[in-house]
Amino acid sequence: MPDLLDFPFLPSPLRHPSVLHLLLLALAEDLNEPADPDLLFPDPAAGDITSQATLPAQALLEGRITAKAEGVIAGMPLAQAVFHLVDARITWQPHVEDGQPVQPGTLLVEVTGPGRSLLAGERTALNFLGRMSGIASLTHKFVQAVAGTKAVILDTRKTAPGLRHVDKYAVRMGGGQNHRSGLYDMALIKDNHIDGADGIIPAVEGVRLLFGSRYLVEVEVKDLDELRTALLLSVDRIMLDNMDLTTMRQAVQIAGGRVPLEASGNVTLATVRSIAETGVDFISSGALTHSAPVLDISMRLR
Repeated sequence: MPDLLDFPFLPSPLRHPSVLHLLLLALAEDLNEPADPDLLFPDPAAGDITSQATLPAQALLEGRITAKAEGVIAGMPLAQAVFHLVDARITWQPHVEDGQPVQPGTLLVEVTGPGRSLLAGERTALNFLGRMSGIASLTHKFVQAVAGTKAVILDTRKTAPGLRHVDKYAVRMGGGQNHRSGLYDMALIKDNHIDGADGIIPAVEGVRLLFGSRYLVEVEVKDLDELRTALLLSVDRIMLDNMDLTTMRQAVQIAGGRVPLEASGNVTLATVRSIAETGVDFISSGALTHSAPVLDISMRLR
């Protein structure tokens, strides 16, 4: 089984066991060949019947990976890891870095090695690169849309199952910031918790009683009365859930900077600027990760 130490080029946010398992799973489902614990993919082309029939086994080729659309790149280290897992003989010569804006035709990287191995890793590498770059590109548009305001763009937990670390890394490459990583690193008291606890006050008191100040505590409110209640409690952030612009402005005035406010619910590129101009501190949007179009990226051999 490969170890994360085998991939020194992976940035720390992606150096997580789940990411390595994800890469192996993605390759295995394309090649119909489980990774060998000692040799990884001992015959990278074994599952690629087309390449077996069309490319000589020893043919050394060069692949040029280019952007076919404007956007922001994310996922270069993961794409490199894919090719490394397929065949350690493949060389990787990048021309851009994650977080860098690109135009159609921009050369992203040159990969050189056995042709069969290049094609065995191509689609998996491009799938990661295209998806992550799409998220980074959409996030960048949201960040640009609120430029000049104090609002910070946040993601949510609406990520593809198994891709949490990857999706949230892509958001950061686009200039956004991450909300909580999961259920374990921040207490976010939402409507179901409030209903189950019979109110905001007992819900917040329950978290503080069990955990003290160990975790940040955010509470969701749906109207100004709930906001006033939350402001009386020891919370670190208040989420304004699906409030209209007029109500959000009133919420900002009522809070008076005592507690950071986060706007959430039906946030789009068309509305995010108006939301930011209400004076909220954070704006979270699940669209960054669940609705980002894939950035068109391709590889051609020569």
